[in-house]
Amino acid sequence: MANQRALLQMIEDDRADDLDPVTAEVLRNAFMTAVDLMAEQLLRTCHSFVIHARDFSGGLCDAAGDTVAQGSQDVAVQVGTLHFAAKAVLDAFRGDIYEGDVFILNDPYCGGTHFNDVRVLRPVFSEGALIAVAQCNGHWADVGGSATGSFDPSATEHFGEGLRITPVRIWSRGRYLADVGRLIASNTRSPEDAEGDLRAQAEATRVCEREVHRLIERYGRRTVIAAFGASQAYVERVVRRRLSKLPDGSWEAEDYIDGDPGEGEGLVPIKVRMRISGDSVHYDLGGSHPAIGSFLNSAFGGSFSAVIAGTKAFFPDVALNSGFYRAVTVDFGPRGTVVNASWPTAVTGFYAGPYEKIVNAIFRIWSQIMPGRAIATSFNLEYLLLGGRDVRHHGQEQFMYYDWMAGGWGGRNGKDGSSATASIFGVGHALQSTEMQELTSPIVTRTCELKTDSGGPGEFRGGLGMVKEVILTDCEGAVMSYCSDRASSVIIGSLGGSPSCPHGLWVNPGSSGERYLGALASRVPLVPGDSLERPSAGGGGYGDPLRRAPGAVREDVIDGYVSIDRARKDYGVVVVRGADDPDLYRVDEVATAAERRRLRATRAGLLETDPVRVAQRYRDGELTAYDLVRQYGVIVDWGSGELLPETTQKYRAILRERCCSHWLAE
Repeated sequence: MANQRALLQMIEDDRADDLDPVTAEVLRNAFMTAVDLMAEQLLRTCHSFVIHARDFSGGLCDAAGDTVAQGSQDVAVQVGTLHFAAKAVLDAFRGDIYEGDVFILNDPYCGGTHFNDVRVLRPVFSEGALIAVAQCNGHWADVGGSATGSFDPSATEHFGEGLRITPVRIWSRGRYLADVGRLIASNTRSPEDAEGDLRAQAEATRVCEREVHRLIERYGRRTVIAAFGASQAYVERVVRRRLSKLPDGSWEAEDYIDGDPGEGEGLVPIKVRMRISGDSVHYDLGGSHPAIGSFLNSAFGGSFSAVIAGTKAFFPDVALNSGFYRAVTVDFGPRGTVVNASWPTAVTGFYAGPYEKIVNAIFRIWSQIMPGRAIATSFNLEYLLLGGRDVRHHGQEQFMYYDWMAGGWGGRNGKDGSSATASIFGVGHALQSTEMQELTSPIVTRTCELKTDSGGPGEFRGGLGMVKEVILTDCEGAVMSYCSDRASSVIIGSLGGSPSCPHGLWVNPGSSGERYLGALASRVPLVPGDSLERPSAGGGGYGDPLRRAPGAVREDVIDGYVSIDRARKDYGVVVVRGADDPDLYRVDEVATAAERRRLRATRAGLLETDPVRVAQRYRDGELTAYDLVRQYGVIVDWGSGELLPETTQKYRAILRERCCSHWLAE
């Protein structure tokens, strides 16, 4: 221990060296390049299709575990947590770390995200001293547990979610510990892929280590170590300078999870309070709901990542490292809440639960402070997982179909939202190739297209989501899980903008045996010929839809983004097909003016309509889901049409605050 303290003191002495600004800037960018090179190595050598779709991240940390640089295209949800992993390893093996060691962990309770995000860390040494930690984090397709892909929405404790890996040494002084590797891989449904990804991640960290040594050879050890600290100090100065120019004050916002399965229907609140004081910003998540009876909880690492991702969106040009975190502090509130879950509470679904709700609440807050960057609520990430035996092959190999969709981002101040874009959970996520999915799994993709009318109406329309349908073919023993949210907590607009559409999965839609499974489904058995259809929501609208230029609505109709029916109902714009050429559309200006007058006079009153009657009209086929969420503010079980009274009451209150109040102020 004394020797370790002496080495750390030597590194601290190195930090004190003067560093000229040009060299500091060159090295700051070189550190980011080293991490990006690590990412490119992983992309080309990984075994998992999920990692190949860019569900990974990397980081370079200093000897204390503080982040120096992160990847320029890494998945957003992981990057705010890499320093927690580095510090966990350094604490667990303090005084027992040697050159050539490599460590692995995936523990969300010590600052990770969820069990599928497996971190591989390589300590970097120079002249016998630990000077840095290179880290490569990748989402493994499966880490065991009760459901294929390790996503079991019904799990209430982590024991059903997969293998929990606390900090473990996997290479010792350069020697691979094959017994440990086999133990970890054998607890997954695809051990060959797991061990392949482990080796690929370890080699990726070697690339980062090589780059650090190359920089030391060129600039000297003392200069490189000094630049580690300078890079963090630079980011901290930039962020604090920006914050100091903003007004001091406090703001609040909240978003919601669909419900707690253990408590019946009713939206689950996630509350965010933010305070700017001088050159720092502080978040308080303490008012959030207790942990719920599904896997839609988050440990502190996932919640911290959400805070950083939401804040960083309003400082897009600032690099991200631990200097950023010094200016942004977070109070997670008491342990045991939905945003600060503790062992053994299930947390794998944090991405669909607290994470994107925290981010969208922060977007609402910062949209008030920086209206030029204002954005409405964006769609929620969702996953469909299928597993079983693929009988197209003689060996009846196991298959895993692991699919997520792009969706719509919220309308912005002056611009429509982006359509079919990766979620805020993982900007940079790639969509998987449908051809490759069909090659590796016994499925056929029947539909994969933009979903008309899914963009929330507004003066600036929300981006469109997608709709996808797949059919199961040659398989045995197939089971399915669906992991999402926003079937009840539907995406809402801002400043009068309207909602998007509900999430939810349909089995065999349009047939006599169709079933609606909602936003969460766990280990549902399927047979060949079964089809699965689900939408990804669009983004919420920004500004009153009745202020959208009729010509813009006409263009949306021409493009297939908005139907003629919803153009009238949502925008008050009457679009007419040409009599001689049905491909030509025009706006009936007289009818549009009359329709907009009618809507202005009546639309707020629709929120007072008896919800029982509205639900009955939905069951009778008179009203659609769009009518219910946009005009009447009524939430039902979208399969049976059963009214959800508590959810409806709260949803109407949200519409009155975010939409109706801005209509009345017109």
